Amino acid sequence: MTVRTISGESVRCVLPWQAIVGESPVWRPEEQSLYWIDIQNKQIHRFHPSGGANHTFNLPEIVTCIALRAAGGLVLTLKKHFATFDPATLKLERLGEVETDLPNNRFNDGKCDPQGRFWAGTMDAAHWSAPSGNLYRLDAGKTISLMQQNVICSNGSGWSPDGRAMYYTESFRYTIFVYDFDPVMGAISNRLPFATLDSNSGGFPDGMTVDADGFVWSNVVGLGQIHRYDPQGKLERIVQLPVPRATDCTFGGPDLKTLFITTARETMTPEQLAAAPLSGSLFAIDCDVRGLPSSSFCG
Repeated sequence: MTVRTISGESVRCVLPWQAIVGESPVWRPEEQSLYWIDIQNKQIHRFHPSGGANHTFNLPEIVTCIALRAAGGLVLTLKKHFATFDPATLKLERLGEVETDLPNNRFNDGKCDPQGRFWAGTMDAAHWSAPSGNLYRLDAGKTISLMQQNVICSNGSGWSPDGRAMYYTESFRYTIFVYDFDPVMGAISNRLPFATLDSNSGGFPDGMTVDADGFVWSNVVGLGQIHRYDPQGKLERIVQLPVPRATDCTFGGPDLKTLFITTARETMTPEQLAAAPLSGSLFAIDCDVRGLPSSSFCG
């Protein structure tokens, strides 16, 4: 397979911003809006592409990922808690807490499966390459289940269009893994490597999304790229971005053919920021494929 390369000129900045760690974009179709977060600034944002407005919601602590909630509002993770947030009332409700015995650990990325369960994992925020993270599943009844242990920086996840495979990123194993997924039980098994980066490449895999054709789009922090893999894990396409730290992506727009991309400026030197001043902004690219609708939490 010939790897297709898309230059940064095809990628447009839709919201100039200075997010420290922009992350977790999710498209709400009934609003035609994109929700996204800035982890370190403790903010949830709601962006309307049609007019360019961006509304900011400030939270009392870091917010590390968000997903839609079927009952309205959002489900999310804070440093140690699962929680819900209603942008209409500004009500934040903490649910279960995890890893109180691991002070360096915090939640990182997460997403809802097609049946409405919320999956989110943890990482060691002081030692990113420590295998102290875990992957959890939050069910409709607010029950928390431990699903995978000894994770090295839990990151992006997604499901195949038929719902039978789950993809899961461990950033500092430099690998996206694929599991067999039981949609009825919400169980994962038969963990295998799906796609792996060279640990000496200067990049690591971060957030991801899956399109309607079953291809996986993985953000590569450090290289300023998004890699699109076919369902067998072969690299099909590289999207080059105008900034080095692309963190996550999701499909949105009226036809789900616009890929929205969050970025970060954390740990960048003044020289790097001068060379890539739009770091921390929101970007978008028009694609020749559609995305899958974001799943909503059923609890």
